[in-house]
Order: sequence, then C-alpha cells, then structure tokens
Amino acid sequence: MSETQIEAPNNWAKRSAVGLWDRVKDFSGLGGDATYLWPRWLVLRAVGIVYIFVFGGVIHEAQALIGPDGIVPAASLFAHLQSLFPNAIEPILRAPSLLWISSGAGMITALGWLGMAAAVAVVLNLWPRMALFACWLIFLSFVSVFGVFSPTVIDPLMLETALLCIPFAPKGLRPGLGVTSPPLPIAIFMVRWLVFRVMFESGLSKFLSGDPHWRDLTAMNVMYETAPFPTFMGFIDHQMPYIYHLGEIFLTYVAELVGPILAIFCGRRGRWIAIVAWFMLQAGIQITANFGWLNVAAIGVSLLLLDDQMLISLAKRLRLDRLKNYLTITAIKNPFAAIKPWRLGLLRGALWAHFVLTIYAFVLWMTLGAVDFSEDPSRPNRYAFTDFRSANPFTPYATFLNERYAVEFMGSNDGGATWRAYQYPHLPQEPDQIVGHVAPHFLRFQAASQIIGSVEKRTPTFPLVALKLLEQNSLIIDLFKSNPFPDSPPTMIRMRRFHLQFTDWATYRETGNYWTKRYLDDYAPMLYIDAEGRVKQVGSALESARVQAAQGNPAAQTFLGTLYLVGTDVAQSDSEAKRWFMLAAEQNYAPAQYQLGAIYSGNASGTAVPTKAAHWFRLSAEQGWPAAQYQLARLYANGSGVAQNLATAVRWYRQAAMQAQLDAQFMLGVSYYTGQGVPRDLIEGLAWFMVAAETGDADALQNQTALESEAGPAGTRTARDRSLELSALIKPLKQ
Repeated sequence: MSETQIEAPNNWAKRSAVGLWDRVKDFSGLGGDATYLWPRWLVLRAVGIVYIFVFGGVIHEAQALIGPDGIVPAASLFAHLQSLFPNAIEPILRAPSLLWISSGAGMITALGWLGMAAAVAVVLNLWPRMALFACWLIFLSFVSVFGVFSPTVIDPLMLETALLCIPFAPKGLRPGLGVTSPPLPIAIFMVRWLVFRVMFESGLSKFLSGDPHWRDLTAMNVMYETAPFPTFMGFIDHQMPYIYHLGEIFLTYVAELVGPILAIFCGRRGRWIAIVAWFMLQAGIQITANFGWLNVAAIGVSLLLLDDQMLISLAKRLRLDRLKNYLTITAIKNPFAAIKPWRLGLLRGALWAHFVLTIYAFVLWMTLGAVDFSEDPSRPNRYAFTDFRSANPFTPYATFLNERYAVEFMGSNDGGATWRAYQYPHLPQEPDQIVGHVAPHFLRFQAASQIIGSVEKRTPTFPLVALKLLEQNSLIIDLFKSNPFPDSPPTMIRMRRFHLQFTDWATYRETGNYWTKRYLDDYAPMLYIDAEGRVKQVGSALESARVQAAQGNPAAQTFLGTLYLVGTDVAQSDSEAKRWFMLAAEQNYAPAQYQLGAIYSGNASGTAVPTKAAHWFRLSAEQGWPAAQYQLARLYANGSGVAQNLATAVRWYRQAAMQAQLDAQFMLGVSYYTGQGVPRDLIEGLAWFMVAAETGDADALQNQTALESEAGPAGTRTARDRSLELSALIKPLKQ
C-alpha cells in the first residue's frame, strides 16, 4: 500500500507531462482530430481584405511620398545606396524593391494597382499562393523605400503574415476550401508561432522596454492623448477614473501575456480565452486610437488559433444546427498529398530558419543590438529580417511619449504680415478638432508627421515638405486638407512646433474644445523665396541679408523686418521690425509700406494707429500692392483712419480683386449684393462670388449657392458668363 502511495504522485506527474505535451502538439497542428480548413479560409480572406486597405493607401500616397516629384524620391535613395556600396548586389539587398527596375510615376502607379489586384485575388480565393506572394513582393517593394513613412510594427506585420500564409494557403487556381490540400503541420505551427509572437512579444516588450508607464500602471493616462489618431471615444476614455484605466491594463496583460500561454498549454478552451481577450483588447484600441489596419490585422491573425472542431462546437452551443452540420460535412480530414522529399525538406528548412530568425530578431531588439553579430559570417544574415522584413520583433506600445507634440506648416504670401496654416485632414491641429474613425485606412503621411514631430531628434523631412509647398507641388498640397493659398502661392513657409493636451470634460462641454494648444518654437529655420526667385533658408542667409540691408537693399530690409516681427532666427522685436520696415518704406518699397500699415492697423503687432495705417496702406496701394489695396478699402468701408466712403472702398476692392486678391473679390460680391458703395446688382454680385469660389473661398461658394437660388436659372447663366469674363481680365497676384 505504501508503495502504491509513493508511486501515485509520479504517475500523476507523468500523466500531467504527457497531457501538457499533447496540448503543445495540438497547438502546433499535430492534434489527432483537428482540421483547419475553415479557419484557414477565414484568415486568408481577412488577410486579403487588409491588403486591399494597404494598397489603397499606397495608391493614394506613394506618388507624393516616394515618386519623382515626391518628398523623398525612391530614385534618390537608390542613388545614395549605389554611392555607398559599389558592387551591384549590395544596394538591392539593402532596399529590396521592384522599383529598382524603374522608380518613375508610371511604375509606382502600376505596382500599386497590381498589388490591389493581388489583394482582391486573395479575397476571391484565386490562386491564393501566388496572390499572397505578389502582395508580399509588391508591398515589400514600397516599404523598402518608404523610410520614415513606414512605422516599425504595422508594415512588417503584414509582410510577415503574407509570407507565412503562402505555404499555409491551399494550392491551385481555384482551390475552394482546399479539402485536397490541407495545411501541413509545419505550416500550421509557423502561423500559430506568428500569433504567439504577436501576442506575447507585445506584452513582454512592455516590461523589457523600461518605460515607467507600464511599471507604475499609468500607461493609459497618456495613451489616448498621444495616440496617432485619437477619436472621440479616446477622449472619453481619457476622462475615465484611474480604477477604470487599471482594468484596461489588466486586460492588456491578460490578452498579451496570459492568453498566449493558455493558448499553448490549455487546449481549445485556453485558445478560446486567448481569442476573446485579444479581440476585446484590439477592438478597444481600434475605436480609441484608430491606428490604421494594425488592430484589424491582429484580430484576423488571432483566428489562426481556431480549428474546425472549435467552430463546430461553437455552432452547437449557439444552437445553429444547420451551420454545425454544414461545418461537420465540409471539414473533411484528408491525408496530405504526396510531396517530393526535396520540396518538403526545402520548405521545412526555410520555415525552421525563419523560426530561429524570429527569436534572434526579438533578442536583438531586447538587447538594443548588443548581440548583433551580423558582420560575422557564422551568424544569421541581417537581410533576412531587417531589409526583407521577413522576421520581426512585435513591440507595439512598448514605450509612450509623455506629451503630444506636432508641427504645423504655416505660409505667408504678404511678406509675413499674415500666416495661414496647412491643415492636416485628420491629425488634431485645432483645439476643437477630434479625429473621426478612419481605421482601417492607414494615413501614412499624417502618422509619420505625428511621430516625427513628437521625437526630440529633428530630421530633414519637414524642411523637404516645406520646400515642396513653396514650389506649389500639387502632390504635397493634396496631402493636406486644402490649399490655404488658392489666390496666390506663399513666399515663406514656417514649421511651428506646438503642444496639445486634452481638456477635461467640463471644459469641453463649455467651449467645445478637446485640446489646449500652445505654440513652442520653429521646428526648423523658415524657408523663403528671395527677390531672384530662389528658395533659401533663413539660417543660411541671415548674415547675407544683414549685409544687404545695411547696404540699403529694401528687399533685404523688409526681409529682416519680417524675421524680427515673427521671431524667426532672431529675438522677436516689434521695434526692430518697425525700424527695418521704415528704412525700406522710405525708399518707396511697397511690401515694406504694406507691413507698416499692417503694424499700425493692429493686424500684425503693436498698438493700432488708424491714421498711420491708412497712410502706409495708401502709399503701398498706389503702387499696385493688392493686399494693401484690400486693407485700404476696409479702412474706407469702416471709416477707420479716414472718412468713411463706401464708393472709394469699392474702388480699392476692385483694384485688388482684379489682381486675384481673394478677400477683395468676396467683398465686391457683398458690395454689389447689398448695394453698398455701388448700385445694387444681383448678377454682378453673384459673378464676383463665382470668381472667388473658383479659387477656393468656401464662404463665397456658400453665398453663390444662395444667390443662384435667388437669381434663377437665367440670372445664374448670365452671372456665369460675367464671371468668365472677369476671370479672363484678372491679373496674377503680386508677390
């Protein structure tokens, strides 16, 4: 009896070990009764759908980012690599891309649409292995040259997923469910190993990164405020009490650390727990942080933990008998098709090499490169997981920014008296702006802008964008919400850094503002167009401008005055600005006279002195400076600094309007419609609103719509003819 009592614990341990090993084999695709036809079908459809969004974004943005006229042309990267590595192979391995064949606009467009066709083929289950390979190769071709426009997690996840799904997918042109081509155990293991890594590495990296927010349980205090595209739900979540945020952190650790362990060692029940926890976490991030396709892809990948028998059991529990019977009938367990030994050996060798490289990649990240022996030929080659993105560490949200910073591009076409901001379509930029639900679309340029603007190290990317804006590059302008200079191009571009912080709920209810916005400094020196039409940077030209200004050059004096007015590269000083403007204005230089008028009117800085404003605006206006003509017209309309005279106001409005001054065109429309300063003329007023609306004035377009209804079809046609006549007479706006 005592012998039996001694042996019982040993037998229990053996049975437990055997049970655990059976569950590990089950997780690895070696379970006796499991089939994977329907989970495979679902996952491949999900991968195809995500790739449709992937290539939709590529088609929309690639020309502006890496095209011949883009921010960082692919051709410039290739030329740089060829200068660094003289042999023919090394540059291609450093940036593996089909764009080496041609990096022209036509090739970029063709590859984008070919990728879209491949993604659609994956969804439609047409030649899935070849379609997945095409998705991987074409997307790799773009990611390799996107540079700063390719985040560290979101792109590699889709590349590695597509690559591992190739041997997992059924063979054939139209394989259907792939009953005759069930996935091999090694393929099942590798895709589930991917799921485990996406989950477990995400959690483990939060501890290993050293970020204090995860260790002191304050991560959710800053996550929503610093997320790339926080939604209204993110704003609400930020307002929740700390105990609620602790619950979110608990769910994160369960989904990312406990869930994957349960998936391996606790059989199908453990995998259900892992899937549910993972879905809750990813869905929560999706509706609050809004980060592209990352969370949709992560949910789709988690379906790899399923097998047919789990789906049949779920249908049975939900009493979906017809679905249960259909799944049971279709989930047929067939023997594996005969594979030539050399092919099977090659596949196993490639996948096991990938397995080793994934571990190496995570260790490399964990040690910050301390164990990188890439130059040692006996070590794994760096290209396998670095440049080809074939094996990646998955470390999303391992660290957090403490605060939200961003950069705003601001232009001026009147010598710096007024500045207009280029608005991002979705990134928060104004206090009352919150992001809509744009995911699973990934807004590559805006996401990169948020990241670049938030890190301490400053890069040349933003000055390159500013240069393209000065050049009126339509591809780059289209990356923004609208063109703030439809009337005339800017001659100066600033890059203002600003800080955003969520308001509290009470402030939002009272003001409608989600953010408190505070300007900080210039991200980089201002770019401007000089008198010879050349683009220059303030920092490199400041001393030259000082010399020319001292020699009496009025353009240089006006330029220096603008720098002092806005505080760019020099200490802000109204008195210095006024001194340099005065020196140029005394030489009858119209832009400087206009700047003095702006200062004395209170539009720029300083105390308003209407009579002096009228004096300087008049001198500039009489030389044909349209901005001064418009401002002088306003003074006559309001009786500020001059005797009110509406007819004179209309005369100056007209002179500015005929030089494409947008505000003057709008005010002419108002004057004719209301009969102020001219006889009331509905048709003439409508015509001027049409002219202003054509150049992008939203208020003019709104007024045009209202007046068209009042004028009727016949009057509208007459006004349209008149607007075309006026447009033909209008001269380009003076710079």
